[in-house]
Amino acid sequence: MLTYILFFVGFFILIKGADVLVSGASSIALRYKIPAIVVWLTIVAFGTSAPEFAVNIFSALQWKTDLAIGNIIGSNIANILLILWVAACIYPLKAIKSTVWKEIPFALLAIIIVSIVANDVFIDGWNWNIISRIDGFILLAFFIVFLVYTFWIAKNSPEDLNSEDIDILPVWKSYIYIALGLIGLTLGGKWIVDWAVQFATLIWMSEAVIWLTVVAVWTSLPELATSVVAALKKQTDIAIGNVIGSNIFNIFWILGITAVVQPLPFQMSSNLDVFMNIFVTILLFGFMFVWKKYIIERWQWIVMILMYFMYITFIIVQNLT
Repeated sequence: MLTYILFFVGFFILIKGADVLVSGASSIALRYKIPAIVVWLTIVAFGTSAPEFAVNIFSALQWKTDLAIGNIIGSNIANILLILWVAACIYPLKAIKSTVWKEIPFALLAIIIVSIVANDVFIDGWNWNIISRIDGFILLAFFIVFLVYTFWIAKNSPEDLNSEDIDILPVWKSYIYIALGLIGLTLGGKWIVDWAVQFATLIWMSEAVIWLTVVAVWTSLPELATSVVAALKKQTDIAIGNVIGSNIFNIFWILGITAVVQPLPFQMSSNLDVFMNIFVTILLFGFMFVWKKYIIERWQWIVMILMYFMYITFIIVQNLT
């Protein structure tokens, strides 16, 4: 009974947490004249990726390494196909130039690197695929490059956060808002997934399906709540930057740390999910030029949400056969 009560409480905390997080981070960006995209590619992206980080570390320590990989790839796909679709339904998403030409390609580079380091059987002729500790350090090295790049943006980008409808809060209050927002996102997401996993177990869903769908979507709930609130406040580049930053963090930071903690055996079947991640990232980049430049309209995401449900259906059917 408690799990079901926390399910409803979790939704409230999740949404409220996203609201105060957007307010606090936007205020900090405006006060210090930091481009909004920098804030959301670093501080907020790290915070909203906290569930993926926790899930992966526990998975690695329990030798459930295939689940750690599935969680990251599944979350990245959900971020693009599901979360940005929801945000675009609320308000058309307009990205700044650097997001389109730098951050999205960087996210694409991240998943391509994973596809390379994970497929040793094709590159080195080994009898198995593994993301080794050395591979993990390689991913972390790219993460450092990404951080250096974001600091470069802060110094050189002329594009800044739209100050309309944003309250400049006291510094201490802004940081409290950010901290409370991240705590709310994590707790709310956890309580929701506790209910979801319990429900999935009752209807006899396999563990693989749960991790590729329920857990992957759960760990994306902070990104969902944050992007939805950002869309409601018409801070559309925040909505996009949050998702792209989270995808980059998931690959370079979380998967890198996980591989260092525990080398990750990579199943050949997981290549389908990796290629799907590559495809949807390329599709996101292409959609920035289909209709209005750098703007994603609501109708474009009909394709994306249909694609996501087809992908989930395929996973379920594949695990039932």
